[in-house]
Amino acid sequence: METYMILRDLAVIILAAKFMGLLAHKCRIPAVAGEIVAGLIIGPCLLGIVKPSDFINQMAEIGVILIMFSAGLETNLKELKKSGPAALVIACSGVFVPLVFGALLYMGYHGFSAPGTDGFFKALFIGCIMTATSVSITVEALKELGVLSSRMGQTILSAAIIDDVIGIIVLTFVLAMKDPENNPAEVIFKTVAFLVLALLFGILFYRIFKRIDARYPHTRRIPIIGLGLCFILSYVAEKYFGIADITGAYIAGIILCNIRDAEYIDRKVSINSYMIFAPVFFTGIGLKTDLGNVQADMLLFALFFVLAACLGKILGCGFISKCLGFNTADSLKIGIGMMTRGEVALIISNKGLNLGIIDPSYFTPVILLIIFTSITVPVLLKVLQSRFPS
Repeated sequence: METYMILRDLAVIILAAKFMGLLAHKCRIPAVAGEIVAGLIIGPCLLGIVKPSDFINQMAEIGVILIMFSAGLETNLKELKKSGPAALVIACSGVFVPLVFGALLYMGYHGFSAPGTDGFFKALFIGCIMTATSVSITVEALKELGVLSSRMGQTILSAAIIDDVIGIIVLTFVLAMKDPENNPAEVIFKTVAFLVLALLFGILFYRIFKRIDARYPHTRRIPIIGLGLCFILSYVAEKYFGIADITGAYIAGIILCNIRDAEYIDRKVSINSYMIFAPVFFTGIGLKTDLGNVQADMLLFALFFVLAACLGKILGCGFISKCLGFNTADSLKIGIGMMTRGEVALIISNKGLNLGIIDPSYFTPVILLIIFTSITVPVLLKVLQSRFPS
């Protein structure tokens, strides 16, 4: 019986996501925003037709991995090399400013605490939640706008990837102060080791794929092997190096982005992503939200939480972008593009709940932040791009 319920849920999710995506497109709003709203409508927030489940969460995880793999395949390495140093500076600022904003917000709301106290750790942890950037939603919006390969688009993409790595390192340091069993040095070593190994093996895999592509051009074995590489790197990154699986997927795309059939691989992979996995991912964000459980005493904090998290990225990333030579419009696009929060923020929040650092009630502001930024960022990027083309 459970199998039939899964089939019913998938049917409802896909149809609702497609309908709301088309409706959003008619209203000149990016389709991803409509898919998130579809999750709010069919989920516990309104109709309650579909409830979150482990199966849906796993499908959504595959969806975000495929999105990031596609983003890697569409990456312009020349632009990435140009934007790399700038992206690193933007990412560092995009972590530091929200971290400070989050800590100050918590202490301003609950009272200032001395370093080493429980309140101080909670404040730092709230700041850690704000540091994460969910690049997948922004990537989809940039792809719809046709600017993913531009300097601005590649800077956002690169900065968001670096942002998550730095955010994980910062989180580890915060947890290390709370729990002596955590070893920050080990995490930093694993992160560097993964990037070095990805570079070395990336060169090897690129040469292998280049030969296969030359011998069997435009055959189905090319995207199949490429997809296998994507899943392997995602698994290795998460399992053995403690890095988000989406980083491994993106690097897999980077490895293959310069082979002759990169566009062919992307087109074949995008079929699965567009048809089922991506709609499940975006709709799943709405499914996880139940606004009926928001407590009155948390509502004010949640509003300030969303405001601080958004301003932290706009100021932290946008202002630095302007200092690095981007024009005002592109600087604002970078700041807004870095505002989105998603799976990493949820993972960090869940970690805090499991360790007893924060109360379960603080999960609501995180969900509201994800919903707000997931819907508004694609819309704002489209408005800015239409008025100030890159």
